Amino acid sequence: MRRFSSSKDETVAVTDSSGFPDARARVDPLLAVADLDRALAFWIEGLGADAEVRWDSYALLRIGEGRLHLAVSGEPPPDRAVRLVPPTIGTQESTGEVVIRVADCRAVVYVLQQRGVTFLGPPATPAWGDEVRAFLLDPDGHLVEISSPG
Repeated sequence: MRRFSSSKDETVAVTDSSGFPDARARVDPLLAVADLDRALAFWIEGLGADAEVRWDSYALLRIGEGRLHLAVSGEPPPDRAVRLVPPTIGTQESTGEVVIRVADCRAVVYVLQQRGVTFLGPPATPAWGDEVRAFLLDPDGHLVEISSPG
């Protein structure tokens, strides 16, 4: 049985203890972008990602120990009937976010601001505590969170 904390004062027991079939699995998000060159400029020059692969409509980036896939929105491949599209720019809504976990959020935000990256607000501790985080939007409107232990 695994136990997950749903709040500071409550722990929820989950009876399914089978876990994911591969304990070494890693989640690497894929973001749909409108303009790959513009997205790469932001992620590489602004945030400091390293490009591992670059094709006409796809790139694979490394950020620390994590990887991020960028793909130009288009028709889905034969093995996936779902078309990926970037968010609608200018709305105050997001279907998700990319979380970049760091040792010191405030220090990372400072460095990124020196590179010209604009944040939605200063690093802050949420009401539940235990972390410091700051948010930004990439050129396609994907929400990005820089987060560290509080």
